[in-house]
Amino acid sequence: MSEEKAQQLMQQMQMLETYFTDLSQRESTLYSVLREAVAAIESIKAINQKPTSDVLVPVGMGSFVKTKISSSDRIVLNIGAGVSLEKDSSAAINYLEAKIKEIEVAIQDTSSKKHDAAQQLEQGKKQINQLIQGYPKNPSD
Repeated sequence: MSEEKAQQLMQQMQMLETYFTDLSQRESTLYSVLREAVAAIESIKAINQKPTSDVLVPVGMGSFVKTKISSSDRIVLNIGAGVSLEKDSSAAINYLEAKIKEIEVAIQDTSSKKHDAAQQLEQGKKQINQLIQGYPKNPSD
């Protein structure tokens, strides 16, 4: 393998490593969103069991206001692009469960791509090792 091909291989490896890192970050973000959606469903269910309860509402900078929930009939859902909808509890849970399914599909897709990238990285490392072993150790050889 020529020096030019070796440089191309190194560039491909760097791009693959960047891609792998991006996929890892995306996967981490998706898991965070998934946990948040599951927590939201659990919170809605808990509020439905005890409709008048004390809660802490965040007001920013780690500060909270203690208040009472007087009704859990309607839940306001952010559906994206700055748009929110008001739904009853069961419709809100159904919406969140549908989002969870979408997130799980995205996680599987990302995980599959990450696995493929890892295999390509491993293959590239083997090629680099073969290339290094094939080069003479002494420039005069």
